[in-house]
Amino acid sequence: GMDGSQIAKAISSFPNILLYSLEANLKPCVQWMSGLGMDDSHIAKAIGSFPQIVGCSLEANLKPKAQLLRERGFTNAEIASTLAKLPKLFGHSSKRLAHRTSLLQAQGLLTETSLRSAMQMTDAKFRARFE
Repeated sequence: GMDGSQIAKAISSFPNILLYSLEANLKPCVQWMSGLGMDDSHIAKAIGSFPQIVGCSLEANLKPKAQLLRERGFTNAEIASTLAKLPKLFGHSSKRLAHRTSLLQAQGLLTETSLRSAMQMTDAKFRARFE
């Protein structure tokens, strides 16, 4: 589970997490992450650094983005690793994720590391580097 400092960080950066339902939001999100192969410490780290992920719809947001990554060749282990290291990636729009993964893949550059880097770039910097 999350330690006291992770809980404090999550609440201070996203107070609305206190409004989420344990049964409707937190448990399903944690179960989904666990199903990808994330262990408890990585799940706690992901929620602690991007608590908004708990409010993301599994069916409309998280699962489709994970499926997109699978279609681009990522394994569940790579998706779990990416989620643990950059949970905010799942907060980006599906359009942005699809566009950037498509361009990286077309250039033979799509890896877990390149994706994390590319998703953190501004649109202008990404265009200058990859388009």
